[in-house]
Amino acid sequence: MLAIPTTGVADEISALYRKINFRLLPFLLVCYLFAYLDRVNVGFAKLQMQSELGFSDAAYGVGAGIFFIGYVLFEIPSNLMLPRIGARKTFSRILVLWGITSACMLFVRDVPTFYAMRFLLGVFEAGFAPGMIYYLSCWYGPQRMARAIAIVFLAGPLGGIVGAPISAWLMTALAGTGNLAGWQWMFLVEGLPCILLGIVALRLIPNRPSEAKWLNDRERVLLESELGSQAAHNHSFLAVARDPRVYVLAFAYFCIIAAIYAISFWLPTIIKAQGVNDLVQLGWYAAIPYVAAAFGMYYMGRRSDRLGERRFHCALPALGAGAMLACSTLTDGHLYLSLALLTVATMGLWMAYTVFWAMPPEYIKGPAAAGGIALINTIGLSGGFWGPAMIGWAKTATGNLHLGVLMMAILPVIAALIVFANKLPKSQTTPAIPAIPSTR
Repeated sequence: MLAIPTTGVADEISALYRKINFRLLPFLLVCYLFAYLDRVNVGFAKLQMQSELGFSDAAYGVGAGIFFIGYVLFEIPSNLMLPRIGARKTFSRILVLWGITSACMLFVRDVPTFYAMRFLLGVFEAGFAPGMIYYLSCWYGPQRMARAIAIVFLAGPLGGIVGAPISAWLMTALAGTGNLAGWQWMFLVEGLPCILLGIVALRLIPNRPSEAKWLNDRERVLLESELGSQAAHNHSFLAVARDPRVYVLAFAYFCIIAAIYAISFWLPTIIKAQGVNDLVQLGWYAAIPYVAAAFGMYYMGRRSDRLGERRFHCALPALGAGAMLACSTLTDGHLYLSLALLTVATMGLWMAYTVFWAMPPEYIKGPAAAGGIALINTIGLSGGFWGPAMIGWAKTATGNLHLGVLMMAILPVIAALIVFANKLPKSQTTPAIPAIPSTR
């Protein structure tokens, strides 16, 4: 490795990461925004398609969650192949196939077709989120990782912010056009852009820093020094798969994800139960929790990086989210109080989610990180099936949402206790230059 004088290095590295941020993060954010939107827009479609197609609440809950069954079955193979075939082709393939599938949701006519399309959507999107985490770990060191994740994963809350009103508008403004229902137009319009993004990914995404034509030799050496000697701390995937700490992380993630997606899929229904019947107005109300979540994610990611602390920055927001969800079941007839509690709960869940994903890349290094991160995500993301399904079953059994929401409130509390109780040892790296505080 070339020797690098320390004088002026801080400014050079700050300039380097401004370039990397500009080149990578906006595009990945847009891609993940559509990924999140195409997962959860079924929550708005429910308000029309359930009555039109005659689905029960239990059938909807299973169909909304069955996406994650397809996802988890194919996620580990997708991510184990990623280091070999490259991020560029992997992300392009995922974007194109899920865009086609999401648009084809307009052909759903019965419960079996609904289940099949949601399952295929999960199959084709498998590996995208953990693939991005692994990809970011190839560019960002531990001092910057949580902030990079926070920026890209802002796509989740942004999907709620822009997706809720846009989905509501599409379903009302285009209803009946071309003999298609509003929910059919929504799936079509929100699915097709992913195909274009997949084509663009072939040009914009370099597989690794050494292939980035927009980096010069000096910048590549600086980046290698900033990342540290990660190659010396590689893990094999088999070693990762035998590590019990990986499964502890996965179960904590399961609890967070179950609550996140239960809210994402059922939030429009929860708001409607408070007496909001106008679809466009409901869309704007549903966007509010995600505005708070976006600010909370970015703040918590920056704070966690600055202080170099992960456990408490993940566990405390999760604990608060559980408390707010439980309290929200006591607010029948009080729309604004209910919305305020759901807003704080949503913000806490997304803050915990952001900081959580800064922990695995610090523990698992080298090419096995792609498979290790996928393993954690595969186990944890199954919560995306059980969370929405549990609310659907509870609502069908009791006639209201209270029991299901209370069940979801318990899960982030469990996640907080797990994260509190387990301190992961970090792989020790020795950077070639002194650690430099970010100016971003």
